Amino acid sequence: MKKAVLAYSGGLDTSVTIHTLTEEGYEVHAVVVDVGQTEDWDQVIDRGNKAGAAGVRVIDAVDRYADEILSKAIKANGLYEAKYPMISGLSRPVIVEEVVKVAREVGAGAVGHGSTGKGNDQVRFEVGFFVLAPDLEILAPIREAQLPREKAIALAGEWGIPIDSVGTTYSIDENLWGRACECGPLEDPWAAAPEDAFARTAAPGARPAEPTEVVVAFERGVPVALDGQTSTLAGIIRAVDGLGGSYGFGRVDMVENRRVGIKSRELYEVPGALALIRAHQALEEITLERDVAHHKPIIEQRWTQLVYDGQWFGPLREALDAYVDATQSHVNGDIRLRFEAGTCTVVGRRSEHSLYDLSLATYGEGDAFDQSDAAGFVRLFGLPLKVWSQKQRGK
Repeated sequence: MKKAVLAYSGGLDTSVTIHTLTEEGYEVHAVVVDVGQTEDWDQVIDRGNKAGAAGVRVIDAVDRYADEILSKAIKANGLYEAKYPMISGLSRPVIVEEVVKVAREVGAGAVGHGSTGKGNDQVRFEVGFFVLAPDLEILAPIREAQLPREKAIALAGEWGIPIDSVGTTYSIDENLWGRACECGPLEDPWAAAPEDAFARTAAPGARPAEPTEVVVAFERGVPVALDGQTSTLAGIIRAVDGLGGSYGFGRVDMVENRRVGIKSRELYEVPGALALIRAHQALEEITLERDVAHHKPIIEQRWTQLVYDGQWFGPLREALDAYVDATQSHVNGDIRLRFEAGTCTVVGRRSEHSLYDLSLATYGEGDAFDQSDAAGFVRLFGLPLKVWSQKQRGK
């Protein structure tokens, strides 16, 4: 019998994919990679087995995801279109690697995914497979059948595959870095997002009345402690995400430009991701030299495009990471964040490597800035425009 290893999320599309592939004669090994999603693994395994999998394997990759991938996203301030922390795009490389490992272990000739032809994930999975396992066949039955969501729900019911009510209304993707929600009522960009689409951030009436603050410590651009207590990166992300979520911070409602050329309305809950990137940016404000601070966002934008487009395993992403790492040597220090209802604000910054010099910045006593130097500087700085105006504008 032919063997296939499936990147299994436990959701509607991948569950239908298992059954479809078994009907096509494949022995399906379902691989669930735990990257921090909130799941009842017993239910996920049971769902996969009922769909017809020969086995469902859950692989713990939470710390690896945080340490090897999310650390890079924080250092690169990875926000696609300046808003989206790339929940899905960042997790796919780990999933691809684990699926390929299992495929080699069981001797499978094919790997598969449950993506549609409209989504970005088909690109991320398949380009990753091209790089890591070009000899393996790639199966994408949902895309090949052009299966509408309503039909997939009906087939799941017909085949006895249990799908929860949220899964029939929305398409959900969740991991340590946040939660993504699409489909259903969200497909109308004029309609406000229903409150039942949110699960990780508190509703307006359930948020604390009093603000709270937390101090995030960074070493070489990566969070290492919270309020003086050292922790794993995964632990810090969880703690900040939970705190921010309790204040309703981190909701992103956007229409983004997908890689396949369409616009899609997406709802994201990313309190931890947004808070930590915001904190990192604030620390860079006081530790990066001016030209580096001005050039790095250009690199960041290209980095996020590569990740979003499924180019994680390419040489350019590795090269850009080398640049980013070179900028982080002195991005060490503490950032104080204040959470209030629906907001997160940087209210304090400190670093032994800070380039902020009070004696130069102050307007009060102790000012060490020689203002007499400014007149000559301004004359030389403006000289090209002065000459242009005199010669070509006749002024």
